[in-house]
Amino acid sequence: MDKETIIRQSFSSQAKFCADLGSPFTANLLEGLGKNLDRSTKVGRTILNWNGQPDAFGDAIALRLAGALHGLVRSGQLKKLEKFYPPFPLTSSKKLAKAAVIAISEADDEICQWLTYAPQTNEVARSALLYLGMRVIAKKTALPLSIFELGSSAGLNLMLDKFHYRFAGQEFGALDSKLTLAPKWSGKLPDGDNPHIINRRGCDLNPLDIENPAHRLRLLSYIWPDQQERLDRAKAAIEIALNEPPKLDKADGADWVENVIDNNRENGVARILFHSITYQYFPKDIKARIVTHMEELGNKASKQTPLAWLAFEQFEDQGACLTLRLWQGNSNDGDLVLLAKAGAHVKEINWL
Repeated sequence: MDKETIIRQSFSSQAKFCADLGSPFTANLLEGLGKNLDRSTKVGRTILNWNGQPDAFGDAIALRLAGALHGLVRSGQLKKLEKFYPPFPLTSSKKLAKAAVIAISEADDEICQWLTYAPQTNEVARSALLYLGMRVIAKKTALPLSIFELGSSAGLNLMLDKFHYRFAGQEFGALDSKLTLAPKWSGKLPDGDNPHIINRRGCDLNPLDIENPAHRLRLLSYIWPDQQERLDRAKAAIEIALNEPPKLDKADGADWVENVIDNNRENGVARILFHSITYQYFPKDIKARIVTHMEELGNKASKQTPLAWLAFEQFEDQGACLTLRLWQGNSNDGDLVLLAKAGAHVKEINWL
């Protein structure tokens, strides 16, 4: 199969994924663009000659283009295309693609610049799962927490203790927060303690600075435009985070884990490495280094210097799962525990 066919098929595959996750608009857009993009523009030539892995598990080129168009619509630069975007009624993929192709020719250079950015959605709904995991760790360690996030994007999920949660009719977190997360619940509510977070820090290859308006625009642009609830969540989380912007490092994940977590061993504090739907994109050698380092640190952990690894990631045989490894100086330290299952956008949680 030739390169161009593979690239066009990646648009079709991504369209199906978007449809399955409740975004018919993005599905129509990508389905149409995959068929109608040509080499008459710099954007078309760049995409159809793409050298990397084009699909969602590689460079996600379809989502790069969708984010670019959404961003330029949000900033008011594509007025004609804006009339096809929500809240306007959904049109056919053919009509939508025709309007998008015209818009691409009008903003060729700007869109090419956007294509250099990997999509960063920073899905805030995942904080609901991560918060529950941290409650479990707080209960097991009875210590304050220092949290460290891989693939932080803009660091919104580092602020998870500042959000309000509703699980199975019960209230948790910051009850007066501007953001409430209330996913559908199944299973028994876990025992836990409110996490007392004394330090929070994240890393990303290209972190977004929420104090920068251009970065805020980019963050919102990667959220599908017909999913207003997700957009509203992100806006509320940004407003909260602006009061105390998280510390983010521009760094390789393995280098960062080896240097930062190793240098933050403090008596009477539980250290937590966490991440959500990002680890699958890391190269194998990077993941191997992180595993080796965490296990080495885990072997040095104690009741007063515990180490935890909390991950919400995709498993080939089970879908997206929340798992925990905890080291406290015990004989069974580091065992992988499956805590919960949920969809990528955490509309519901099945606590196990």
